[in-house]
Amino acid sequence: MFSAPSAIVEAKAVEFYYTGEETSASPALSGINLAVKQGEYVALIGPNGSGKTTLLKLFNALLTPYTGEVMVEGISTDCEEEISQIRRMCGMIFQNPDNQLVATTVEEDIAFGLENLALPSKIIRQRVDDVARLLGLEGLLRQPPHLLSGGEKQRVAIAGVLAMEPRCILMDEPTSMLDPAGRREVNATVRDLNNNQGLAVIHVTHFPEEAAAADRVVVLSEGRIVGQGPPEEILTDLEMIHKLGLQGPAAVELAAMLREDGYPLAPQLLYSRELVDSICSLERKS
Repeated sequence: MFSAPSAIVEAKAVEFYYTGEETSASPALSGINLAVKQGEYVALIGPNGSGKTTLLKLFNALLTPYTGEVMVEGISTDCEEEISQIRRMCGMIFQNPDNQLVATTVEEDIAFGLENLALPSKIIRQRVDDVARLLGLEGLLRQPPHLLSGGEKQRVAIAGVLAMEPRCILMDEPTSMLDPAGRREVNATVRDLNNNQGLAVIHVTHFPEEAAAADRVVVLSEGRIVGQGPPEEILTDLEMIHKLGLQGPAAVELAAMLREDGYPLAPQLLYSRELVDSICSLERKS
């Protein structure tokens, strides 16, 4: 019986330079070792220029390593004949959905990648209907994408990727251009796909609250992984977070200020609800 690789995607001792920078003392990525398993939700955080988007592009075979190896379902991204298969297995969602929407209606956009695979029309119709139903887009199939809200556009972009039946979704700050309602909409959609469809998710984000929802947070700085672990461990390490010029989740930042004022709050408080409960517990004891 076939045994699937333990990791959906894996970087092994990866180093990457952009063209013309091979002699630079600071590669875009250096010494990257990272494996993401099926069904895992990983958040990538770090300052601008730390290599987060570059790493996503390596997983999607848009780029290939200068040294080291990137594997997707056991297939090296150096295998040119396998690139289309790799990109179907690792679908990418970009920052601006307008750059990913290419057709005149939502259903045509969802079907675009499938038509490029020359699949039978019956299969295309079924997949479009299935992902539209899954993402709550049934009523928008005949709509032009440019008339949709930002959150709806990003869900259409996700639907187009999902129709290709990927094993992993790569997201490059997909909510950075959305309002809070749109961010909640997209994040809830992706988390649902992760929980109920078993899709691996690798999510580049500048929003600490989004990173807090991941199973694991990986921190990049100057092209290297400088920390990784559960959100409650990484995102409450404000010394490291602030050193990189980042902010922790609001609840973590507030808890730190309250501790400085003498409140003996529990360690590693990550969520607002936990902070409120901890404060209420102190009040009851006083």
